[in-house]
Amino acid sequence: MASATARSLCVPLAIVGVVAVACLARTARCQAVQAENVTVLEGGTAEISCRLQNYDGSIVVIQNPRRQTLFFNGTRALKDDRFQMVLFSPRLVRIELTNVSVSDEGGYFCQLYTDATHHQVATLSVSVPPETPTVEVKQEAVEGGEVELTCVSPRSKPAATLRWIRNGRELPGVVSQQDNMKTFSVSSTIRIPVERKDNGAALSCEALHPALAGQKKIRHYRLDVNFAPTVRIVPPSGILREGDSLSLTCSVSGNPLPRNIQWSKINESLPERAEISGPTFQISRLSQSHNGTYLCQAQNNYGRAADHYTLLVYDPGAVVETHSAVPYAVIGGVLALLVFTVICALIVTIWCSVRQKGSYLTHEASGLDEHGEVQEAFLNGNDASQGKKEYLL
Repeated sequence: MASATARSLCVPLAIVGVVAVACLARTARCQAVQAENVTVLEGGTAEISCRLQNYDGSIVVIQNPRRQTLFFNGTRALKDDRFQMVLFSPRLVRIELTNVSVSDEGGYFCQLYTDATHHQVATLSVSVPPETPTVEVKQEAVEGGEVELTCVSPRSKPAATLRWIRNGRELPGVVSQQDNMKTFSVSSTIRIPVERKDNGAALSCEALHPALAGQKKIRHYRLDVNFAPTVRIVPPSGILREGDSLSLTCSVSGNPLPRNIQWSKINESLPERAEISGPTFQISRLSQSHNGTYLCQAQNNYGRAADHYTLLVYDPGAVVETHSAVPYAVIGGVLALLVFTVICALIVTIWCSVRQKGSYLTHEASGLDEHGEVQEAFLNGNDASQGKKEYLL
């Protein structure tokens, strides 16, 4: 009956997956060893525990995944200072592994030597959270083209999840993954069209991972779009008079920003008193000789641009003279118009007179013809009388 009872007590222990059982028939007592699985972050500390039941002083050995003995009944067997025996008792044997790396993961054997050898394996899993990802640009972004951006998480375990975000919205990317012997390299690539308005636009790449406990590793990136310069001369306000000073500012934009700004005067050289300081052009004590068109030019690797400003210095004397000449010009124009009108009237009068005279002469000649016909009829008798009658009618 006693042996039957012992067997019945040992059966439940034998069917437990993480328990190894050794029974002593003479004492009807069962010895058991139980191992616990462990998951730890890389660089952290792992505690590997072997729980004992009914321990009677038998030999306990702990081995690493390569089956090298770490401890023999509490005594160090392998010279690796990262492993420390922190507890050896009849119920619990516990060792500690510091600065854990992925090469340490695997099954650690808890072995109990009795009449038969029994062991259980404590599996050590190492999780590698991703670092902040990096952003790689394949080629320069140019206005009117496309830019290709790749977000890279070079090492994680398990593989990290990458997402591109712009203005709060996720951009779909092409994801690739590479196995690097227990760790993974992940990348996500996007292609987006760019204009100059996109220069400086903010994007971000997020890396998500179970080991981050809901947190994210985020890399922020701003688009760098290259475009040709634009140039605008900021003119002075008001009227410039002789003796005043001229100050022009050349406002230039572009990416990259042009380093050199060139000032010139169309068809002439710059005045001797002109002073140039970067985008600023100045002339002191203006005179009429400074009148003309001034040009500002800028250039970068993607284009060239220019703007011009026409200077007209106000001269009070010239203005008065011009104003005084205006009435004489008007009077001259009026007189010319009157003369033209009189000439036209004379021409019309003469033409009408000539036409009336020609009409009178025509009628007079017609009367003479009629008189001759009457005389001829008289000389010819009745025939003439008949002809006269016809004439009189």
